[in-house]
This record gives sequence, structure tokens and C-alpha cells, in this order.
Amino acid sequence: MELNLIKVYDTTLLSSSKVYQINGTLSRYLGDEGTIKHPQFLFLPLPNQKKKASFRLNRNKLMTRCYEVEGMVYQKPAVQDNSQQLLATLSHVHT
Repeated sequence: MELNLIKVYDTTLLSSSKVYQINGTLSRYLGDEGTIKHPQFLFLPLPNQKKKASFRLNRNKLMTRCYEVEGMVYQKPAVQDNSQQLLATLSHVHT
């Protein structure tokens, strides 16, 4: 599957619902921190990526390494039925 990548030029367009490719890792944007003069942009790799820990990029690194993956959207995982079933099973055992 070929990904269509769009270079990120405007940090105000970063969104937590979009997926970004940074140094080959698919990630989602968590927010920014730091100062107005020295902002830091926080990202978290998506599940099943080689990189696991969140990481920060300064504005210069963001502009040279960050690409939006066109058409790919991050959605929070739904609550799994297995966890509810396990909870119901445990409740049944203790009653």
C-alpha cells in the first residue's frame, strides 16, 4: 500500500485526528508545549510501530521530517467486548 504524504508547513494545521509519518514511523499528534519562541510538538507512535515511546520535535525538525498521511485518520480504539465479558465473568464468580 502506497501512502500519499503531504509535507507539513503550517504547525497550526496539526490535528490529533490525523496520522503523520515522521522518520518512517506512523504517529499521531498529542499537542504542543514549550514557549512561544521555542515550541515543542509532541507525538505518539501508533500501535504496531517499531518505535513505542512518545517523542518531541522542535519547529525546524517538524518542518523537515513530518508528513501528513493523506486520507488516514486516527480513531480511538473502541472498548473491547472481551474486557466487559471478563468483568461480567469475574462478578459472576464472586457472587
